Amino acid sequence: MSNGNARAARGGPQRYRGPVTLPRDAIPPSTADQRLLDPRGRADWKTKDAWRALRILSEFVEGFDTLADLPRAVSVFGSARSKPDSPECELAERLGAALARAGYAVITGGGPGVMEAANKGATEAGGLSVGLGIELPFEQGINEWVDLGIDFRYFFARKTMFVKYAQAFVVLPGGFGTMDELFEALTLVQTKKVTRFPVVLMGSWYWGGLIAWMRETMMAEGKLGPEDLELFCLTDDVDTAVRYIVDSDAALAADQNARQEVAVARAAAEPQAAAAEPQAAAEQRAAAELLAAEQESSLRAMVGAPPQRRVAGEEAEHHGTQCSDHHGEHHGHVQ
Repeated sequence: MSNGNARAARGGPQRYRGPVTLPRDAIPPSTADQRLLDPRGRADWKTKDAWRALRILSEFVEGFDTLADLPRAVSVFGSARSKPDSPECELAERLGAALARAGYAVITGGGPGVMEAANKGATEAGGLSVGLGIELPFEQGINEWVDLGIDFRYFFARKTMFVKYAQAFVVLPGGFGTMDELFEALTLVQTKKVTRFPVVLMGSWYWGGLIAWMRETMMAEGKLGPEDLELFCLTDDVDTAVRYIVDSDAALAADQNARQEVAVARAAAEPQAAAAEPQAAAEQRAAAELLAAEQESSLRAMVGAPPQRRVAGEEAEHHGTQCSDHHGEHHGHVQ
């Protein structure tokens, strides 16, 4: 039974708060995010915020532990309000299937609309379908096509999982939440907080105006550079989107392998250099001692004194004996 059917059978709404499901009258009037960020609740921060930090930590731990073994994945975003027969939902379903056939798991927000369509396409194509839900006062929980679902209280914990466990973002038509994910991804790429993270926009009829504004206003006023508009790919073709992701993934893997080979070669060369350094130092010391001995021998020959062989470590003792034997008289001794 789907979440919606189960909810209807029990009569009344439900809210998912982390791992807890709250029915009907048990639903609180605000969400965990709202309570955390509400400046009017600062009077009790000493007693509540410290404990709230542990709850936040638990969400990261649960997310990391659950998704640690996830295969290569792509996060797909889009409107929860889109109808199943809308162009973006049809596109999302075909995209989910194509990504599954290419070997990627599909991660969505787990909700209805575009998210459900992408999850459905991936599941029906035999791929792994992941849903990262969020506690909201008006959304319906995890959709029925999700194989692996997690419900989060806090947006920032959930958003970390979208980025950490995905090789790419695909963004279909959506509202503020979709825009939030899009521009966060672009900011992370622009500031090099993530490594070569491909971002694909699908739906030129929807994104064309935004991109034109970015070019004609943001870039024209110097708020963006030409290279910033190359941080994403715009297409209406599912195969083009998947190929772009696969090629970017392969390029990143090749770059990482090259870096690893350089690091291994450098690590292998360091012990050899370390082993050669003492030998070179010993040879330099021996050459210096030989040169000093030759200079001393030449000087003694010039003043008619017999050469004396000095043994390392006995220099102080030799000088003391020489001084005491001759009662303060010093023979010429040049070092």
